[in-house]
Amino acid sequence: MKEIVPLTPAPIVQNRLAEVRQLFNRFVVPSYGRFDLALSHGVGSYVWDVAGKRYLDLGGGIAVCSLGHAHPEISEALIEQSRRLVHVSNLYYQEPQGRLAERLVGLIAPGKVFFANSGAESNEGLYKLARRFGHDEGRFEILTAVDSFHGRTLAGIAATGQEKVKKGFEPMVTGFRHIPFNDLKAMRDSLSPATVAILVEGIQGEGGITPATADYLLGLRALCDEKKLLLLMDGVQCGHFRSGHFQSFQRILEGVPGGETFLPDGISMAKSLGGGFPIAAFWVREEVHGVRLCDLLGPGSHGTTYGGTPLGCAVALRILDVIEREQLAKNVLTTGVFFRTELERLVRAYPESCQGVRGLGFMLGLEFHDKGSIPTFSKSDKASSLQMVNRLHEAGLLTIPSGAQIIRFLPALNLSCAQVSEGCEILEGVLKAIR
Repeated sequence: MKEIVPLTPAPIVQNRLAEVRQLFNRFVVPSYGRFDLALSHGVGSYVWDVAGKRYLDLGGGIAVCSLGHAHPEISEALIEQSRRLVHVSNLYYQEPQGRLAERLVGLIAPGKVFFANSGAESNEGLYKLARRFGHDEGRFEILTAVDSFHGRTLAGIAATGQEKVKKGFEPMVTGFRHIPFNDLKAMRDSLSPATVAILVEGIQGEGGITPATADYLLGLRALCDEKKLLLLMDGVQCGHFRSGHFQSFQRILEGVPGGETFLPDGISMAKSLGGGFPIAAFWVREEVHGVRLCDLLGPGSHGTTYGGTPLGCAVALRILDVIEREQLAKNVLTTGVFFRTELERLVRAYPESCQGVRGLGFMLGLEFHDKGSIPTFSKSDKASSLQMVNRLHEAGLLTIPSGAQIIRFLPALNLSCAQVSEGCEILEGVLKAIR
């Protein structure tokens, strides 16, 4: 039976947005520029606001909601595990954490896993791993990429190759330098006697949905092998099957000569790992440069209170079960091609607004012209990406801005072709209105 939602919600419902907004204004630190939406509930790839309006969610909580909203198997895993153990200290063994580590290692290569709570924390673990690795030789410097993003901690913003995140928090944590992305020669020329590691994203997310090239990744591996450096990869946003493979480098290097033996020395994970439940991890390679890397962070060298709780691990295990059983990696590959094709069609149809499409699988970006080049947008001081996101909200579609001119699509891994068509139809309606 079709759900009936009144075109003009009753005043008491309309007032709930103002009520929720007031709560935030009074009691929540204003560290986010929030959109004027208050969401109430969701099912699958749809969410509803407090006024009862439905939206197709192609932002996925910024690549977090891997199975969409209110997935019954996540709910079941939470209920079942909460009846056994919710939390125990990492001073003790518990089976869900061991089982999840086993599954993650099986998806990458021999090594070990540390569990944390967020992508920033996972990257912090990689920084410490690198410093411990190079400590006895006095090496501590980590080279990252221009336009990268590695979190909001003090070390995370120092590692991030975007000046806007650093303003007001100087002096920066030392030991990080930023090198142009996909430029192997620039990376080689930037090495110093203090360099111990290179950290890159397989697909830059906050920096504009830019995939690494196969030659770049293979070249970085060879460079790190030559100079006895660690090659670290931030898979927080681009990992967990978002590209159609477990990690994005596996998709980028598929079928490329030499790609079958490529392996980083450490990988950070979060976001889609828990499908909305806070859990993160980093994987460490078994051995590199004659060092047993996976055992380098021994007792007392790193820790966490909440990382790898039985509850979080049970959820992450169930998500992996669903992804495997429903062949969602294959869905990302096939539906992702359809999605990109549809976006490319819109670029051709609306060249006065759109410039191009970026990304792989379910990590796609649509690039717009600068606001000054779009008459409808030139009257506002907001970037074209923000203006487009707001117009899509009005039309019932959620997307995520990435920089001044790109909107991101980071949907649930079980998104259907029919939902892609629905989203592109909404998008085309807005592009027509702009024209």
